[in-house]
Amino acid sequence: MSIRPIVTLGDPRLRLVGERVTRFDKELGRLLDDMVDTMRDAPGVGLAAQQIGLALQLFVIEVEGQVHELANPRILHLDGEDTDFEGCLSIPGFFAERSRAGFAVVEGQNRRGRAVRVSGGGVLARAIQHEFDHLQGELYVDRLPPGTELVTVDRLREESTDGEEDLARSA
Repeated sequence: MSIRPIVTLGDPRLRLVGERVTRFDKELGRLLDDMVDTMRDAPGVGLAAQQIGLALQLFVIEVEGQVHELANPRILHLDGEDTDFEGCLSIPGFFAERSRAGFAVVEGQNRRGRAVRVSGGGVLARAIQHEFDHLQGELYVDRLPPGTELVTVDRLREESTDGEEDLARSA
């Protein structure tokens, strides 16, 4: 297992649409282990393959101590609305208020190719949508309403008594 460099805004690999994962073998397992280690080291709550320069339909999320690994995900259901600060490991140091569904259900495959379904609200719902967007070559800033301000980490800490919780939401 190793920490991989995270691709940042401006690198064209972030804009690549991921190809389907077709091989569920030890190599995929090592890649997923590296992705989890990289995400934790950053630290963040999610990481998509594009963020380490690979055009694959593959992401990892860790929320409330539970790791979710999804290959070839499909969002099955979105419900409600939640507006909160959102950040991205590929746009380090900045956050913006972003509206997303408050509840999400996604289906995909695990490291062995078996079908898995993940559902939840709050940070998990936001992370599912955020990482799924990465697999389509999209970043969270792409769909911000006109006039939405990017806020620095330092400013967010100064203005928010919940700053530490918000900062933990980088994906």
